[in-house]
Order: sequence, then structure tokens, then C-alpha cells
Amino acid sequence: MLRPCGIKGQKRKKREERYDKEEDEVEAEEQSIEKAKRAMVEEKEMAMETSGKEEEELEGQTHEMAGIPIVPSDLKTKKPGLIFVLERASLEVAKVGKALLSILDSPVNKAGRLRAVYVKTDKGVLFEVKPHVRIPRTYKRFAGIMLQLLQKLSITAVGKREKLLRVIKNPVTQYLPVNSRKIGFSYSSEKLVKMNKYVAAVSDDVDIVFVVGAMAHGKIDCDYIDDFIAISGYPLSAAWCISRICEAVADKWDVL
Repeated sequence: MLRPCGIKGQKRKKREERYDKEEDEVEAEEQSIEKAKRAMVEEKEMAMETSGKEEEELEGQTHEMAGIPIVPSDLKTKKPGLIFVLERASLEVAKVGKALLSILDSPVNKAGRLRAVYVKTDKGVLFEVKPHVRIPRTYKRFAGIMLQLLQKLSITAVGKREKLLRVIKNPVTQYLPVNSRKIGFSYSSEKLVKMNKYVAAVSDDVDIVFVVGAMAHGKIDCDYIDDFIAISGYPLSAAWCISRICEAVADKWDVL
């Protein structure tokens, strides 16, 4: 009597977890992660709004996570610096991750001229990213970092107690230099400029704060912005907008 033979199915190809894979390839993963994040973000917001805890209590909650090393840079410079604020971030990992990499990988940051990066989610949670943090390149690793940040409120450097990412109190304006120039970006702005010329005209004695929308659609609406400009006649992604900004600032400050 013949024994029945099982029919082997075709093996699935192992999916690459590249950081730069297209959004339609990661939509299913993002949706599941987004649901968990949304629930945690809402819980954090409620806790931060209803409780009278001070920032010291938040800073006491830390989480050390392997793979978050520090990138060497010239942090002792006394020259005017650059600050980025990513507004209305939906925490769609591919979008936010690419925007952060555009900032942190720039020569301006490596030259020690980046002061800080602040990200404000569309739910109102504000967190700080230190300039010398090394963001993971893989999609799943970065998603895990964001999830841990919302759970633990901060992530420390490997082998140290320095907080490289941490949830902080609103508003973001309390962390911005008093004499800084705050510039917002929107495709809908009537003030279309060439970025190199615009940045060159900014005083060399002040820090520059660039406020960029990190959402898929719509525009930022911030009352603390000094000027509102467009740098292209076409809609740009946050990452591409940031790349243009960093190039213009590098030219202004002779960073090669």
C-alpha cells in the first residue's frame, strides 16, 4: 500500500527589513505597530495632563537599550547652531525615520553645529533626540526603538546613563534659544525662496530653528514661527526638505 506523500509548498522568501523599503510594502506592519503606539500615546497624554508630576519624575524612568551608540562629533563649538522641530509627526516609522536620518547624517551635525532635534506627534507628545545618537537603519529596529520610547519615556546610551531619546514636557518653545530665528516650511506658503540665498541672509549671531511638518498631508500651524516659507514649487517630503536645508546651512557655515 502506497504511503501518501505530503506536497511541500513553495518556501517563502525571507523579507528584507531594509529601512528604505516603500511604504506600501510595510503598510501592514505599520498598522499593527501604530495601533499599539496610539494606545500608549493616549495613555501617556492622559497621565501627563492629569498628574502634577514634574519633569524630574519623568527623567527617573529610563531604559537602557543595546544598539544605541553615540556618534563622535565636535560638540564643544561655541558657534551659532541649528535646531530642528518636526511637527505633527504621525510616527509612521518610515517617514519619521528618514527625516531623522537626513538630519543626523548631515555634515552640519557631524561638525557639531546641530543643537537638538524635537519631535511632536499628532497626539501632542513631545520628545527630544540628541544630535549624537545613532539611529538604527533597519525598519523593525527603529520601530522597536520608538515603541520603547513611548513605553519607558526615555532611552539611554549603551553603557551610560545619558538619555539619548526622552519624552519631555510641552511646549517646545521653552527649549528654544531666546535669540533664535524660527523658520517654518510649507508648500502652500506664498513666500517662495531659494534656500541658499535665504539662509545666507540670516544673521550669523543667532541660532536657527527650522520647523518642518512630518505628516503625510496638511500643513503646520505654529504661533511661534517668525517666518513661513516655501523652498520649492512642488510638494516635498520632510526628508527631502531637510536635505535641502542642511545643504544650504552647510554652505553658509562652510561645512564641507
